[in-house]
Amino acid sequence: MKWQTVEQLKRLLISLVQYESISGTAGEVALAKYMHDVLKDRSYFQKNPEYLKLHPMEDGRYFLTALVKKEEKSNTVLLLSHFDVVDTADYGEFKHMACKVPELIDLLNDKKELLSERVRRDLESGEWLFGRGSMDMKAGLAVQFSMLERAMNGEFDGNLLLITVPDEEVNSQGMLEAVPALKALEKEFGLHYTSCLNCEPMFEKHPGDPKQYVYSGSIGKALAGFFCKGVETHVGEPFAGVNANLMVSEINRLLELNVDYCEEADGEVTPPPANLMQKDLKEAYSVQTPHTAVSLFNVLMMQRSAAELHRMLLDTAKEAAANIQTNIERKTAEYQRFEAFTPMNPTISVLTFEELWNKAQEKAGKPEAERILNFAFANRGELGDRDFSTKIVSELASLCKEDAPMIVLFYSPPFYPAVSSKDDPLIRKVMREVKQYAADRHGLEFTEVQYFPGLSDLSYLQLQKQSVDAFTSNMPLFHHGYSLPKGRENALFVPVINIGPAGKDPHKWTERLHVPFSFGKLPDILRLAIHKLL
Repeated sequence: MKWQTVEQLKRLLISLVQYESISGTAGEVALAKYMHDVLKDRSYFQKNPEYLKLHPMEDGRYFLTALVKKEEKSNTVLLLSHFDVVDTADYGEFKHMACKVPELIDLLNDKKELLSERVRRDLESGEWLFGRGSMDMKAGLAVQFSMLERAMNGEFDGNLLLITVPDEEVNSQGMLEAVPALKALEKEFGLHYTSCLNCEPMFEKHPGDPKQYVYSGSIGKALAGFFCKGVETHVGEPFAGVNANLMVSEINRLLELNVDYCEEADGEVTPPPANLMQKDLKEAYSVQTPHTAVSLFNVLMMQRSAAELHRMLLDTAKEAAANIQTNIERKTAEYQRFEAFTPMNPTISVLTFEELWNKAQEKAGKPEAERILNFAFANRGELGDRDFSTKIVSELASLCKEDAPMIVLFYSPPFYPAVSSKDDPLIRKVMREVKQYAADRHGLEFTEVQYFPGLSDLSYLQLQKQSVDAFTSNMPLFHHGYSLPKGRENALFVPVINIGPAGKDPHKWTERLHVPFSFGKLPDILRLAIHKLL
């Protein structure tokens, strides 16, 4: 037994963290191969090599599955985790130490004056491990290795299937490609997935939040884009055009932190929308006003349907269009006090991406519209999904110049459907028993939250019941490099639960893990949860 004690789990975590597995880098590939090699050395997988698989992805990365099967048993608990991490640039001068846990702790002890009182107190306690990925989520992965080892030693009356993936922090491409593979494994080995146990860490609801959480689902997210096409003009004739930056600014004003978008469900509330990218698309400086701009918003949801959220975003775009027109008319009238001229009085169109695509085909003909799209895809280069989605919208909008100024609502990857197993009988039963066991055995009071707030790959485990057409039909890259598994052959519907380690400051340079809970109490609680899930 190599992964059971606190010290053993600390050593395992340090070995996982030392791989700088930033999403989209070679470190992701290296860590997948390292984990495969570590598991391959275990006698169980030497006897059953067909149960351990390194799955190549379309882009050359890998996800890993490891099955521990009890003879003649079909009931199987999925252990889900991701092994990628966010960039380490936020560590600044300590970047070279971000993935070297002991060295980073020594360095922080020498530089305590740079730390807040809260962080310094944790450091001095000796109960916390620091480093990129220590909390999010390599500690959860380490504890899942511990559970897998217990299964190898025959502890559980059923099967465990570890599925650990890259890219969760960006597009969740690892999980999207893993879902069909899980369906295939289910068939190949005669498995029945009773549930999925994720081990994402607990998230504080506010700094200093003392509560400890378990989750019966995961929050949903749409990345809503607003492409603004104005009318170009010389800065010496500003009333002869419409500045796209003016347009996008009004959308930002209406949408950023708009609590009308907050959704309440069973006492939980989503945060309001937040802008994640906003820029004009002018590539070089000149005295021509910017005539294209884009703004992308993170919009979270729980029980709200895709159709309803799409309608709300479209209404906000229409409100922005009306406000922009009123604003321009007012400022035009004010300027006319100095000089009389015939005002432009623009009418701002509001379209969805689907409507823009149809209009482009009407204007230029379907062959020409398709040619422009095909050329863009053939010459994508290194553009990421967000910028490339914007480029597709821009190319089609250029075929509809006479409709400018316009606002086009579209969606970009990634998309996370909200999932909840709060009312699933098995999850309800297990939640009750886990909470009672944690209280009786460890003196812990768990608070159940229906929607894990940090976004997770659990979103793709209930796709059979999701209706997301309002998003996907307005997503330029859907079925063109980005898809969701669907249909009985490819999609899964599995009850979900999340019980994970305790830490602080995910995605910050002070990211850290609380060892006494995460490697002391959590493994015992997970062990009980798995028994009950089986």
